[in-house]
Amino acid sequence: MVSVATSSGQAGAPAERRPDLPALTGMRIIAALLVFLCHAVLPVTSGNHNPPMPYGDQGLTMNLLWFFSAGGQISLSFFFILSGFIITWSTRPGDRVLAYWRRRVVKIFPNHAVTWALAMILFAGAYTPYLGLPNLFLVNSFSPDPALWGGANMPAWSLGPEMFFYLLFPLLIIPIRKIAENRLWLWAVVTVAAMAALCLITVYVIPDSPTYPGEPQSLPQFWFSYMFPPARLVEFVLGMIVARLVISGRWPRIGVVPVVLFMMVGYAAALVAPAPFNQTLVSAVPFAVAIGSLAVTNIGGTRTVLGSRPMVWLGNISFAFYLTQSFILFYLLPKLFGQAGYGVVGGTALILGMIVANIVAGWALHTLVERPAMRWWSGSRRTRAPRGEVQEAPSASAPAPVPAGAASSVGSARSAGSTD
Repeated sequence: MVSVATSSGQAGAPAERRPDLPALTGMRIIAALLVFLCHAVLPVTSGNHNPPMPYGDQGLTMNLLWFFSAGGQISLSFFFILSGFIITWSTRPGDRVLAYWRRRVVKIFPNHAVTWALAMILFAGAYTPYLGLPNLFLVNSFSPDPALWGGANMPAWSLGPEMFFYLLFPLLIIPIRKIAENRLWLWAVVTVAAMAALCLITVYVIPDSPTYPGEPQSLPQFWFSYMFPPARLVEFVLGMIVARLVISGRWPRIGVVPVVLFMMVGYAAALVAPAPFNQTLVSAVPFAVAIGSLAVTNIGGTRTVLGSRPMVWLGNISFAFYLTQSFILFYLLPKLFGQAGYGVVGGTALILGMIVANIVAGWALHTLVERPAMRWWSGSRRTRAPRGEVQEAPSASAPAPVPAGAASSVGSARSAGSTD
């Protein structure tokens, strides 16, 4: 049985749904947008399929890539932490393992299967190895071969780690539920220390060759620290522990302004910290603080901009938004604009137009595929989640951005191939 205790491990709590957390839903679109901007500034994909850059100025492109790559990388970490939090928060006492797994698969796989098929038909079939089957079944991130990461619908690689987390959740929740409430903070610190240990293993144990073009890490180091699902599991676990802290009432009330400032500090650290520390470690604590604090704010009844109706709507389509970005950047953009690059005004207008187009595409996928699949297949009529259940954060898992150091020039970035 999968259950989340409402106290220090008691398993017999009434099966009642915890309150919605709209601010956390609203946060998802911001993180997904950072990933989109990272990819939009310098679109890079496999098979020499390189869409036009919005900006013709190479220096401007590299500066924007440096800034948004940091946001794209830490956004992935944010989604993994948020995923652990929301699944722990929304899991109902007495929920059976098979029912839980069914909901997780139904939440992710229909959107993924549709976008995988479209990508293979429209542009990715020519350069995706093994007929794209490793990508379809979300096992490609277990391979150190970058050709598998960047094949098919490239952003979907991050669903592989998510599915790995979902598979392990029924086992992980058992020891985490048994942690005494007065030791939860200690285990949160241990989890962050484990992230630091993984970074040190990457630097001092994982081979530093062969090199990865345009990337400060070697190919094995980048794969281990960024792509390999077991190495990312610790972020998911941190989110689970933060959820227990909130559930137990041990999370302090922190104002929105300090939370925002703390997150800005984390972003700034990601801009200057070396790899792999900039991918997870420097932002993990700010993100955990933001998630826990905004949850407490929502529980207390305080309204926030992130929890407003427009932000919640955007957050609800954020999973579809990130899955459809490849079609906007790697298919529609070249079809309409060729290889043109523009000035500051023209390039910015182009990016804004792509964002709007991707919102429309994400809304269509969410409306036509995601919602019907959840309604029809997530459970029997007796076990179907009630209307308004907390949207689970894995749906907003971010695609892998081009690494912060992905290129010293436009040419080297394009020759590096996709890191997705």
